Amino acid sequence: MCGIVGYVGTTSGTTALDVVMEGLARLEYRGYDSAGVALVAEGQVAAQKRAGKLVNLRQALVDAPLPASRTAIGHTRWATHGGPTDQNAHPHRGGDDGKLALIHNGIIENFHSLKTQLLADGVGFASETDTEVAAQLLAQAYAGDLTEAMRTVVNRLEGAFTLLAVHADNPGVVVGARRNSPLVVGRGEHENFLGSDVAAFIGHTRQAIELGQDQIVTITPESIDIIGFDGAPAQGKPYEVTWDAAAAEKGGHRSFMAKEIAEQPHAVADTLLGRTDESGRLVLDELRIAEEDLRRVSKITIIACGTAAYAGMVAKYAIEHWTRIPCEVELAHEFRYRDPVIDSTSLVVSISQSGETMDTLMAVKHANDLGAHTLSICNTHGSTIPRESDAVLYTHAGPEIAVASTKAFLAQITASYILGLYLAQLRGTLSEEEIAEITHELGEVPHKLSHLLDSMDRVREIARFMADSRSVLFLGRHVGFPVALEGALKLKEIAYIHAEGFAAGELKHGPIALIEPGQPVFIVVPSPSTAHGLHGKVVSNIQEIRARGARTLVIAEEGDDDVVPFADEIIRVPATPTLLAPLLTVVPLQVFACELATARGLDVDQPRNLAKSVTVE
Repeated sequence: MCGIVGYVGTTSGTTALDVVMEGLARLEYRGYDSAGVALVAEGQVAAQKRAGKLVNLRQALVDAPLPASRTAIGHTRWATHGGPTDQNAHPHRGGDDGKLALIHNGIIENFHSLKTQLLADGVGFASETDTEVAAQLLAQAYAGDLTEAMRTVVNRLEGAFTLLAVHADNPGVVVGARRNSPLVVGRGEHENFLGSDVAAFIGHTRQAIELGQDQIVTITPESIDIIGFDGAPAQGKPYEVTWDAAAAEKGGHRSFMAKEIAEQPHAVADTLLGRTDESGRLVLDELRIAEEDLRRVSKITIIACGTAAYAGMVAKYAIEHWTRIPCEVELAHEFRYRDPVIDSTSLVVSISQSGETMDTLMAVKHANDLGAHTLSICNTHGSTIPRESDAVLYTHAGPEIAVASTKAFLAQITASYILGLYLAQLRGTLSEEEIAEITHELGEVPHKLSHLLDSMDRVREIARFMADSRSVLFLGRHVGFPVALEGALKLKEIAYIHAEGFAAGELKHGPIALIEPGQPVFIVVPSPSTAHGLHGKVVSNIQEIRARGARTLVIAEEGDDDVVPFADEIIRVPATPTLLAPLLTVVPLQVFACELATARGLDVDQPRNLAKSVTVE
């Protein structure tokens, strides 16, 4: 995905370029292969762009300053079509006169056929991108009205896209359009903003407008006009952003990832806030699905990708146990291609931090087509997936800037637990007393997280000691299995180390062949109070791998002495009910990955080849 910013204004004390560069700095997590800006000044469009991170663009602007302007657009890119080069960086020009500039997030699926037509018309291209096709089409369509030209062009495009454009003949105007890709409006005093995320303008206004699907927005310093792709007037949905600019800054931490790990007690507490009435019953006002329909649900399918999928795997154990409804977890990008068995008694739950993950969005649309009820668990107000779903359960983790998800993961698990308990309440599969007890235990988790985070010094020491490791394995059972998968993913994402997570019971079915002297293995140990004797079975796994020379790094709850003889290192977590344990046991693995990657001199917030969410399928 890419970060996009647009600005028009007459407010004194700042320039359009300042606003856009500030916005790009806040959005660099969305893409950092290249960056560029374009502004309207003196009857021209002036632009600058550079491959690499935003610092390269900053230096280019110092070396060759652009003229003062009140109208600008900016872009930070995660490359899809064409490599990360100066030529492929956005903005792209359209037309021979260079008066038009355009930036783009997403993929234009029919760009090749459109480019072939343009080449036949004698149009030349300076890049390998699909974006330049849109720029050239917009230049062809322009006849004095940039909004109407945009409407003409978007109706020729297929795929997912957000487009922002400026034209030298229309100073004080930025036009944007969105289809299956994020775009939000910021409303100010004598200034207005566009961005792929409210972080783009949170330093200037908290007043935002949510755009609908297939809409075009035109901003000037004094106006915000919205129409559909068909030209009909349309309305956006105003809302106020509940966090401020400081929430999108590091706040004294070495990295955003470190900051977001530290914010997890608040992320869980805020996601729990306001979910019960005065009598203690769960109340989910965001759910727009009738209670009777929820009572009739015969199957739950959770769809997600990456870390969100592991949150869904944790949720499956709790939801099935509490509701007695069969629950399965699907990778969203596989869901609609396997002809899933879904009907009107199915509940499809999507999990996405950004609400823009394209694989998940298309899976939600497929579920809607099949007649299922769809519910989104999401952290981003006004994003696409909640709008395409029948209902939404918002997490309240605040902005998550680091590419590797941490606090959003815990908030997603928390929200999933709330959903499971709510369904159990509706269906009567748990008593009021049982629900109240679990809800109380959930309410204790933020305090336990704070205690745990204060005791991570030894984990950081271990990480620094292991900075040269070439492979790390992770084992877990029951809810510890998805925690093991998530621990391995974090290490792969930000430290570029081979890491694998396994269900501990699978060890003797093949993976034990990987064990050799010195092999580091993290083991997530269930509580001794866990049913079915799982604790003893995992302790036996530790013995098996220790006997073959593994270095055992054991995550066990306080007071579990059975692991002591077989652990090279013991990382203690506060005791908590089994189904809630992942909210604690994953934290040392997050801290370990963050510290190890930092010790290796890597950028933990912006790992190579990755962006915060994937807005192409």
